[in-house]
Amino acid sequence: MRFLSTRRFGLATVFALAVALFGLAPSASAADPAPAELSFSTDAATTTPGGTVNLSMTIKNNQTYDIWFVYQSIDPTWLTTQRPDLKYSFTGCSLATDAGAVPCSGTGPADLGGNYGATVPPGQSRTVTLTLQVAADSGCNGNIGFYSYFYAEFSDSTSLSGGPAYTPETRVLCA
Repeated sequence: MRFLSTRRFGLATVFALAVALFGLAPSASAADPAPAELSFSTDAATTTPGGTVNLSMTIKNNQTYDIWFVYQSIDPTWLTTQRPDLKYSFTGCSLATDAGAVPCSGTGPADLGGNYGATVPPGQSRTVTLTLQVAADSGCNGNIGFYSYFYAEFSDSTSLSGGPAYTPETRVLCA
């Protein structure tokens, strides 16, 4: 009888050791970066009525497949919409390329995806810069900020949705 209980104890110990070694090991996917990332930057944290700020949006492909398609929305944050005296518009758009910047279109509050250009290869990124023009008769001492959602399709037929991603806020200062 003593032999049987030792055998059971030994088998349970081996099983517990196997679970501890293999069951608790972190999976490789936990350390993988997101297949695509959207990030924002501005060239100035403040401006005055009549001034401009360049808002840059970069999509980076961390996947091993090409990004074939990107759709992106950009909308003012709730706090921005609560200040009707802040007047602004997007007046320009450019796509950074190896040959320099080229104009793009679709600078409205929806469908910025076409502006990222053609395919985004693995490990590369594309940057679109929107020119934010603050009206000369705009109110001041308020912040202008935006949020964005995006959808990307990869050449392996997978897709990714992300957001909301928030832009840095631009403070409109009184002159």
